[in-house]
Amino acid sequence: MSTDARTVLTAYAETARTAHPALTTLDQLSGDGDFGDNLRDGLDRVAAALVDQPAEPAFAVAASVFLDEVGGTSGPLIGLLFQELARAHAAHPGNDQEAWRTGVREGLAAIQRVGEAEPGDRTLVDALAPARDALEADADPRSVAEAALEGAHATAALRARRGRASYVGERAVGSPDPGALGIALLFWCRARTAGDAPGELTDHLPGEARSPK
Repeated sequence: MSTDARTVLTAYAETARTAHPALTTLDQLSGDGDFGDNLRDGLDRVAAALVDQPAEPAFAVAASVFLDEVGGTSGPLIGLLFQELARAHAAHPGNDQEAWRTGVREGLAAIQRVGEAEPGDRTLVDALAPARDALEADADPRSVAEAALEGAHATAALRARRGRASYVGERAVGSPDPGALGIALLFWCRARTAGDAPGELTDHLPGEARSPK
């Protein structure tokens, strides 16, 4: 089942705009409150760059934007994921599943080398690791998205051990980590592009976080 990278990234940009209020509210509980802005604005720049650079590999464009132009803790980390997805798609043309499997595996490894986070630390790794495991098991896009979303929502029960959220103690417990949810939405967009998304976007946004406080 093939999912065009440009289509996935365009859908991700649209999804980040819709999810922006929820992600902002979640990050106000656990960080600087800028994650929603950084993800939305970064992906808007990616979408514009894809239009301006129609011949360039989509994930390479996304990596360049996030590594060079997007701030915050998460910007460069997401850029590393996009960078590895770009390398994997270049190495496995025509094999979408292998490209995603390799890219996510290597992207997670790169993120963990830089950030030193492990599953259970309440970071985007908690969504990315389950997605990696599902891809290694050759799961379809819907199942990969479900694994990532489940991992993201499970962070609601965790006390952060890494990143800005580690400084706020119990305040963020009860709500999912915004970075984990933001990463999980990438996989939801891939499944949506494949025509088999698990539910609607609003099904995955915490009800109390759908508009800023």
